[in-house]
Amino acid sequence: MDIPVLHRLALNESPYPPLPSVREAMRRAVAQAHRYPQFHPDDLTERIAAWCRVTSDRVAVGSGSVGVALQLLRAVVRPGDTVAYAWRTFDAYPLLATMVGAERVPVPLSPEGHQDLGSLLAAVDDRTRVVVLCNPHNPTGTLVAADALAGFLRQVPRHVTVLLDEAYIEFARDTDVPDTLTLLDAHPNLLVLRTFSKAYGLAALRVGYGLGAPDLVARIRRQQLPFGINAVATAAVKASLRAESELRMRVTTIVAERERLRHELVSLGWCVRPGHTNSVWLAAPDPVDEGAAALTGAGVQARHYPGEGLRLTVGTRKANDTVLTALAGLRAHQSASRA
Repeated sequence: MDIPVLHRLALNESPYPPLPSVREAMRRAVAQAHRYPQFHPDDLTERIAAWCRVTSDRVAVGSGSVGVALQLLRAVVRPGDTVAYAWRTFDAYPLLATMVGAERVPVPLSPEGHQDLGSLLAAVDDRTRVVVLCNPHNPTGTLVAADALAGFLRQVPRHVTVLLDEAYIEFARDTDVPDTLTLLDAHPNLLVLRTFSKAYGLAALRVGYGLGAPDLVARIRRQQLPFGINAVATAAVKASLRAESELRMRVTTIVAERERLRHELVSLGWCVRPGHTNSVWLAAPDPVDEGAAALTGAGVQARHYPGEGLRLTVGTRKANDTVLTALAGLRAHQSASRA
């Protein structure tokens, strides 16, 4: 018999629905659903630019951060070019590379789950058009620190665009988190990619944005799908930005739960390194396959990479307690079996 899913912890979604003020803005927008949205999302672009304190010609908006990433690849990649990225990473990147006819160049992570910047640089050649960094990294939660990122960017040739995916940046609390917006002037080949899906809890509405040099952003915008950002999504993003202080409190709660979850798992004997996203990463040689089975049996849907790792989205306290109970039970069973 199939076990019902009680807690969805597989996709790094927010455990919280949109705020009441955001839902009200969405409701008002739905009443005008018979009208087209803007041909290009100019109003939303200007609002995001003001919020980020950059000029609007530095902002490209798309259908989720993955939509902006595809626009970038279509703008700069030609069939036969290569796209390099750490692996494992966000599953969309190899798919997007294939969609634009690029050759994929996956570079293994370090044993500790970090992106190997030296090996990524070594993978760059005359055919390389894009190098992807995910910071904080998905799925391991590791962080490329400010000095390391600055050094990496200085060494990347100008013909290569660096796609810096910061989908989880709001959850990073390390004092060495890069201030990437200060790097844009020095690196016209840098695109910083962000999203409203994670910290802002609008995953279903598909709005992301990229920040870069005006020339690069102009090329990306030429790949913009007309009418591609719907009015409900636009209203939700604008309302979320007005409610930013409330949303930051939610992020603080998620970060606190992440740390509680990690410390409890460590006390149970799991090797869980500090992370900087809204998830925790359990890696082999810990019994991640058995852990995935135990979670499924408890009604928890997690992201399982067989033989490799287990990514657990931080959920509500109830969901996280269910995770802890299931994985504690597995450890107890294993201990009893060895006795």
